[in-house]
Amino acid sequence: MVVADMDGTLLDGDSQIPRGLWPLLAEMRARGIVFAPASGRQYATLASMFAREADGMTIIAENGALVMRDEVEVSSAPIDPETVVSVVRAEREHARSGADVGVVVCAKTAAYVERTDERFLEQARPYYRRIVPVPDAVGEEVLAEGVVKVALYDFGNVEASVPAVFGRSRHSHQVVISGEHWSDLMTQGVDKGTAVRDLQDLLGIGADQTVVFGDFLNDLGMIQASGLSFAMANAHPDLIAAANHIAPANTEDGVVTVLRALLGLTG
Repeated sequence: MVVADMDGTLLDGDSQIPRGLWPLLAEMRARGIVFAPASGRQYATLASMFAREADGMTIIAENGALVMRDEVEVSSAPIDPETVVSVVRAEREHARSGADVGVVVCAKTAAYVERTDERFLEQARPYYRRIVPVPDAVGEEVLAEGVVKVALYDFGNVEASVPAVFGRSRHSHQVVISGEHWSDLMTQGVDKGTAVRDLQDLLGIGADQTVVFGDFLNDLGMIQASGLSFAMANAHPDLIAAANHIAPANTEDGVVTVLRALLGLTG
């Protein structure tokens, strides 16, 4: 199995899937190698991006909180409703105090937002294709669907807002920093690493049959779940220290370059 993070890893400088990946997907399928994009992005977003390879597609979405294979759920980890309500209320209070923040309440089929100004939605759309504006993001219908992640966006430095918004929940739940402006809260113990292990169990393979590519701290779990791991040249220093190898930067088609070498398609 090959697992690749998206932003800063697989996607190029224009946030597009490199053209060289498509023939490699066909080659890997022919050899019985599963390819799985792994991202903090919504399942609907990732499914749309890989629509041309939809048959049998395996996707790790919401930073590992939702895993799908051929449109069938492999695993998910909903957050308890009380925590979701507490976090959203804390974000509202933090925003009233003057913080320039917003949250995305990520259920299995849609992403719910209370903040609907274009400035905020412009930041959310690349990651959440199916966004539903609602007056109450913790209404009964949203909570009943099953919330797998609450994503916090701060137009400044998100780490400064994590204590105020996630509060005590950050000690009882999994919190990952996904970038300078994004942080995600999920059920304790859930990350891309647990998702990779769920897929390993499903496919009957081990870490020694798993290749992983990543660039940021939310990729650390899956780096540790693989036998052959690559941090991108543009990766966070901590990830570079944890990985087995360094791949060329995402702007240099690093994932495609390494996969071609691993598959014996280059000199």
